[in-house]
Amino acid sequence: MAHIALFHSVLGLRPAELLAAERLRRAGHEVVTPDLFGGETAVTLDQGFQLVDRVGWAAVVKRSRQSLGGMPDETVLAGVSMGAGVVAHLWPERPAAVGALLLHATADLPASVRPGLRVQLHAAQPDEFTPPGRVAALCQAARERSVDLEVFRYPGVGHFYTDRDLPDHDPAAAELTWRRVLDFLD
Repeated sequence: MAHIALFHSVLGLRPAELLAAERLRRAGHEVVTPDLFGGETAVTLDQGFQLVDRVGWAAVVKRSRQSLGGMPDETVLAGVSMGAGVVAHLWPERPAAVGALLLHATADLPASVRPGLRVQLHAAQPDEFTPPGRVAALCQAARERSVDLEVFRYPGVGHFYTDRDLPDHDPAAAELTWRRVLDFLD
C-alpha cells in the first residue's frame, strides 16, 4: 500500500481528481486530495489561471504543505497539470518520498532529489505544458541524478485527456494511464 498526495490542476479540486483518488483507494492505497483553492473551481484554463492569481501561489504551496502534515515521509507526490508544479515545490522538503507522479505536466527535479527515486510522467503529445524541450531536460536531469524516470506520451489526445468531464477526454488513453500508474504504485 502506498500513501499518495494527489494535487489538483489549475481548474481546482474536481470530480476528475476525486475519481482518480477513489480508483487508487480501491487498489488499496491511501490517498489525500487537498483542496488548494478553498472550494473554488474553474471551467477553462484562463479562468483557472485567474483563480491561481486570486488565491496566490504562496497560499497554494502553504495549503499543499499543510495537507502533508499527517502523511508519512514516504508519501508518493502526485500532481495533475498545475499539481505537478506543486510537487516540484514540495520535493526538496520531502527527501524520503518514494515516488512522484506527474500527470499532464512536467516538473523540474530538485538538486537534492534522491538517486533511485521512481518518477512517472504521463502527458499528451503534443501538449503546450509538456513541450519536447522540457521533457528532454527532465530526462537529462533524471539521468544525471540517477532518477528512475518513465515517460509516457499519448499521441493525439488533449491536455486533460484523463478528465471525463472535459472535451479533451480520451477513454483509452486515460485507462492506459491509470493502469500504468497502478503498476508504478505496486
